[in-house]
Amino acid sequence: MIEARALTKSFHDKKRGEIRAVDGVSFTAASGRIYGLLGANGAGKTTTLRLLATLLKPTTGTAIVAGHDVVAAPGKVRADVGFLAASTALYGRLTAREMIAYFGRLNGLDGTALRDRINLLADQLDMHDFLDRRCDKFSTGMKQKTSIARTLVHDPAVMIFDEPTLGLDVMTARAIVKFVRQCRDRGKTVIYSTHVMSEVEKLCDTIGIIHGGRLVAEGTLDELRTRFGETDMEEVFVKAVGGEAALEAALKESSAR
Repeated sequence: MIEARALTKSFHDKKRGEIRAVDGVSFTAASGRIYGLLGANGAGKTTTLRLLATLLKPTTGTAIVAGHDVVAAPGKVRADVGFLAASTALYGRLTAREMIAYFGRLNGLDGTALRDRINLLADQLDMHDFLDRRCDKFSTGMKQKTSIARTLVHDPAVMIFDEPTLGLDVMTARAIVKFVRQCRDRGKTVIYSTHVMSEVEKLCDTIGIIHGGRLVAEGTLDELRTRFGETDMEEVFVKAVGGEAALEAALKESSAR
């Protein structure tokens, strides 16, 4: 359902010149599977996700998402993709139900079909207690559940989650992880970006590690453990990016941007 083909994205900085945020990234994510995309801040993972969701246009390369080319047919890609961005905000004066319904209508839903879809998502995400409350009164967990519901209201074939449990309490994070697993079990193609290594171990069928804009390692959890001679996923990640020194240098570079 997703095939990234040498995706590259460059930006121009007045002081530093060309910055290649994504550098020739290629991978495949299949239906009914969760592809975990891991990387430190500034490694290029969020830019990669935005390219797949057609929020950014590749400098070179392309991707096929749900059978459509992100460069040649971005509108068709968007119809089949739900993208939960880490920075997405809600309109505080609307209730959760109104917020989800608004995005449902943008995606062509209405009437009974829309009402049924909202109720189903409220069931799956345990939202009924706050479904008719205004978003400006929500906790972080309530906001995140509403953001997920509005992202997936049109039941897309491809689901992209960028740090979906960031800043959440344990119980809310567990509920969202369970929901993501259910999406996979229903045959969806899921790309999941996170810094929480325990989530990677619980959820991801295939893991791609991105560093300096490049995909430096890829495989199942067992394959990566064998390749790097470590059982702890955090240690696997550090070795994959070149060790502690390389990771610290990348973080410093990211902070300087």
